Amino acid sequence: MLAKPISNYFNHSLNGLYTLLVFIPVWISFSCNSGVQTSETAANNEMNGRVPDKIDFTFHVKPILSDRCFKCHGPDKNAIEGGLSLNTAEDAYMALGKKKDHYAIVPGDVEKSELVNRIYTTDESLMMPPPESNLTLTKYEKEILKKWIDQGAEYKEHWAFIAPKKPIVPKTINANWAQNEIDQFVLAQLEQNGLQPSEKATKEKLLRRVFFDLTGLPPSVEQINNFINNDSPTAYEETIDSLLNTMDYAEHMSAEWMDIARYADTHGYQDDFERIMWPWRDWVIHAFKQNMPYDQFVTYQLAGDLMPNANAEQILATGFNRNHKITFEGGVIPEEYRIEYVEDRTVTFGTAFLGLTFECARCHDHKYDPISQKNHFELFSFFNNIDELGLTPGGAGKIPKPYMTITEKEKNGVLSFVQLQKSAMKEVPVMIMNEMEEIRPSYILNRGVYDQPTTQVYPNTPESILPFPEEYPKNRLGLAKWLFHEDNPLTARVTVNRFWQRMFGTGLVASSFDFGNQGSLPTHPELLDFLAIKLKEEGWDSRKILKYMALSATYQQSTKISKELQELDPENRLLARAPRLRLTAELIRDQALKISGLLNTEVGGPSVKPYQPAGIWEATTGGGGGSTATYITSTGKDLYRKSLYTFWKRTVPPPSMMTFDAASRDLCTVKRQETNTPLQALVLLNDPQIIEASRLIAKNAIDRNKEINDQIKYIFKLATSRSPDEEELSMLNNYYNSMLQKVDEEGIDPKDYLSIGDYEIDSSYSKNQLAALALTAHTILNLDETITRG
Repeated sequence: MLAKPISNYFNHSLNGLYTLLVFIPVWISFSCNSGVQTSETAANNEMNGRVPDKIDFTFHVKPILSDRCFKCHGPDKNAIEGGLSLNTAEDAYMALGKKKDHYAIVPGDVEKSELVNRIYTTDESLMMPPPESNLTLTKYEKEILKKWIDQGAEYKEHWAFIAPKKPIVPKTINANWAQNEIDQFVLAQLEQNGLQPSEKATKEKLLRRVFFDLTGLPPSVEQINNFINNDSPTAYEETIDSLLNTMDYAEHMSAEWMDIARYADTHGYQDDFERIMWPWRDWVIHAFKQNMPYDQFVTYQLAGDLMPNANAEQILATGFNRNHKITFEGGVIPEEYRIEYVEDRTVTFGTAFLGLTFECARCHDHKYDPISQKNHFELFSFFNNIDELGLTPGGAGKIPKPYMTITEKEKNGVLSFVQLQKSAMKEVPVMIMNEMEEIRPSYILNRGVYDQPTTQVYPNTPESILPFPEEYPKNRLGLAKWLFHEDNPLTARVTVNRFWQRMFGTGLVASSFDFGNQGSLPTHPELLDFLAIKLKEEGWDSRKILKYMALSATYQQSTKISKELQELDPENRLLARAPRLRLTAELIRDQALKISGLLNTEVGGPSVKPYQPAGIWEATTGGGGGSTATYITSTGKDLYRKSLYTFWKRTVPPPSMMTFDAASRDLCTVKRQETNTPLQALVLLNDPQIIEASRLIAKNAIDRNKEINDQIKYIFKLATSRSPDEEELSMLNNYYNSMLQKVDEEGIDPKDYLSIGDYEIDSSYSKNQLAALALTAHTILNLDETITRG
């Protein structure tokens, strides 16, 4: 184990290591273009200051109205200023004033349209937006609004609320590049903008990319060599097929679902007691391994308990709805917190499956989207009918009802995938959903406050999305049916957009959490609809749609960026190259474990506790005691399980993962932040797991190769999936020699350095040479190229 700061072991060599880490990424040749991508289709025109010949309401006008006007003139009827709403044509064209003698918008008549006068006036008392709002319109935006009115001020329904229709696949000038329809949609836009796609990625980089995207792990050296030497035209497709059928794929897909489902191993709030929800996680892994159709996968989680003759698997799946925080703190008002639990389920439903911000309509009508407060509580009522308590009495160890108990009987039956044998408990309780016989009434809550009920409401869905069919049961099962109704405009789009985000880093709609008026516009709307319909027509098959994306020429492009692309499309909206993406927090750790040979590939079961800085739990405990008061590190093989199985304490999530932008799991998260901070470099330098992996990598390299040159080549290829060039190899050789000299001169204590981590290495190895090579491996693990997926 790590006994003292790793910096103490480096002494004077640390500066040299930092220097190498800073400058090697500059010297070593790899693509280094990164940036936050956006999806506003009209952005290029705006940058050029060129107003389009034909103004489109959806892509040119709506974003301006939503950003600058809807706060005071939007859908929220209670917040309308001056009697003017610009949300619909009917409201926008209405006569205004006491005499009803003027209009904000007169289609085709700029002179009579008061909106135009107000946005161009210099009189601050009349100016719109008003100066005190701190909102302004650019010259380009003013011209857009003016020209739109001149052309008839046509309104269109919000694009995301119109059911997708299968678009015509465009024809392109370049007839040889496209591998499937994705490429034709992408290439058509590139050609319209005078651009061409990038060259194909090298076989090594492509293999690394698809391995990480589909399994969350890098390819082995043997797999890289076999793929490079395989000239079969079907080699890449066969590789994809093999990856999609692995347990690694199922676990990798499950890891993303943990963010969406806000999974954690504790309840949250002050005392943050431990909870048992890992059997539900085992079900998620099982579902992905079986390639359960997405509509069934979601229906089980939303309403498995309400299905006819529901079995234990379907009931267990409903644990999805119970992953929210639950309090055990004495003195709270139980009903207040019970309402919060129902709210969490409501908001999670809206974010995960509809891509809408339903939380914005809790206290008042949504200010930007056509979702009323009544709509919010009608949706709320679907999740308000289980027999749960806002405060579970008894403290640590008590299971909030309703729950099911899994025993050996269930384990030997339909729940055979639950890894019960890994638990010390003979009976494992898991929270689930269970509908009350007597329906609990739901009300619109004034300002969203738990103790201010007003009008009673009943289960229903927003008509602006899709009216709830009368023949559907007014419960969660009916809601699941509504979600996958043929005419639901959002579900397939939101789902396929998230798959695209997985494969390309950013969705076709960049704001994958918001498809509403404040969200990003799709960069390729026809492609989004094409994929949404394809997903539905092919039975909501996740594997099939991911394979389709991976087989596209768009996906297989190089990440290299030309000077022209840097100037014309720096954020890669048009997809003229592949994005260069940093690995997630989990994958950085899992990669180190995999290439070192430490990775424990056991599937499922209770969470484990890998290395973590001492004292963090103790410093933040709420004082309630229990198993979460003190962090007790796991031992043996449990130290090296995948990050999917790392114990997740809500109030103190795994610190190294949080440094690399993992979600906190307090709320549903469909898109993580992407930051670049010095703390991330410090984690890679000091994390015992990385240091331990480095010495195991060095040991394995020595076992395989006698010459230092070959050892370094092997390590470099393990970490980056390619061979080093001569300059890189020379630099790393020089670094190895400098580290060996430091060790020989006692600048670094090899015994202390090699003792970091629990794994013991045979004492027959030369400690000095092993330490020097381990430091070299550690440096390679810190390379920017190593922590990116290709």
